[in-house]
Amino acid sequence: MVENNKRLVRRLVDEVWNQGDLGLIDEIVSPDYVRHDPSWPGQIQGPEAYKEYVSTLRQAFADGRITAEDLIAEDSKVVVRWVMRGTHQGEFLGIPPTWREVDVSGVTIIRFENGKVAEGWDGYDALGLMQQLGVVP
Repeated sequence: MVENNKRLVRRLVDEVWNQGDLGLIDEIVSPDYVRHDPSWPGQIQGPEAYKEYVSTLRQAFADGRITAEDLIAEDSKVVVRWVMRGTHQGEFLGIPPTWREVDVSGVTIIRFENGKVAEGWDGYDALGLMQQLGVVP
């Protein structure tokens, strides 16, 4: 189970986030999915909201790539330490494109239930991202 969960997280990073395969979300994300991201306006619930979340970020950072630096798994959870690098090319949270390159690190905890991604908790350097975009000192 643990190795399968890690494999699904790798697919989520590589195929969904980096390649834009939103159809995979229907396959590996639970209909009851909830994402907890204190830096994001509103709550992300269900596969369709998750697709919208991914699409919004991929449009804002079209050349963005996420690298999973570490994957640690136990029981029904996988922790991934990641880095996203990209160029701000589209609107992001009301911020027009700045064409600045960004390098953002974070940690996401993903909980699995019945072989699917059921819940996620994000923690990342949101302040650092806003500084890199030049919108806060």
